[in-house]
Amino acid sequence: MSAPEEIRKLGQERQAARVAKDFARADQLRDEIAAAGWEVVDLSGSFELRPKARHATFESVRLLKPFVSDESEICIAMIVTGFQDDVVTAIKSIHKFSDVPIALICIGDVGVLEKEIDTKLFLVQITDDCGWGAAANALLRNVLTKYVVIMDPSTQFVGDAITPVLDELRLGQYAAVGWRGGLVNVEDDWRSVADKGAGEVDVLFSYFLALDRESALEAGGFSSRAIYYRNADIEFSLKLRHANGRLLQMDLPLEQDRHHGYHDVDPAFRETQSKKNYDRILERFRGKNAILSPRR
Repeated sequence: MSAPEEIRKLGQERQAARVAKDFARADQLRDEIAAAGWEVVDLSGSFELRPKARHATFESVRLLKPFVSDESEICIAMIVTGFQDDVVTAIKSIHKFSDVPIALICIGDVGVLEKEIDTKLFLVQITDDCGWGAAANALLRNVLTKYVVIMDPSTQFVGDAITPVLDELRLGQYAAVGWRGGLVNVEDDWRSVADKGAGEVDVLFSYFLALDRESALEAGGFSSRAIYYRNADIEFSLKLRHANGRLLQMDLPLEQDRHHGYHDVDPAFRETQSKKNYDRILERFRGKNAILSPRR
């Protein structure tokens, strides 16, 4: 991809400034070139113009630094592991009903998501397959808004879901509010969760999970051993309950399209990793009925 003529002229002017040792002017021109979406690579006696990367790339989530400031009160965060058309659809539905910032951690190729970057969408790429739990924790650590919504790309807005969520979180009674969840079934020895509708619950699912970020971090975040999402949100919810955090399930203007992250992954991988996540739940929490919400 060749730089436009006006950008090449800026590059030539900068090169002349460097030769004249006018480094202040050279730096100014470099910033102008960068603002236009290009970077200058200095060569011996010359230069090269390359399209500026619109997102940061890291080998590991451990190297990630804060990439969304605390300027906004709430941010929607998604983990992308493929099925990027779903992500684009979700982004467009959010933009239709809200102007909140969106943060994406993309594990692997960013593909079409590069085109969605704007002043309200922040994208980082992780080249190492870190697993869902580690990615979710990276979002909690590096998205600095007071509240963070962990949202699955299969979820879509059909109305303003942010205002009612903020209204509840601001009251300070709940560490997390969400769209779908339920009560642990103590009668079958903690082996299932029953959806009882809106109200206080034991667990919330990560289809749309709005968190008080500090409360989530204080509870220890998600399990870094959770390679796959399924049941990792239940485990995290119970960690919040164990830390005396209350959870609220709400009726929100959201809908779910085909959940490719469940239906279109290798079944053996899905079942194995889901079982590992749930086995940790049973090992740590089964029988600790005191941490559960009131039965209804």
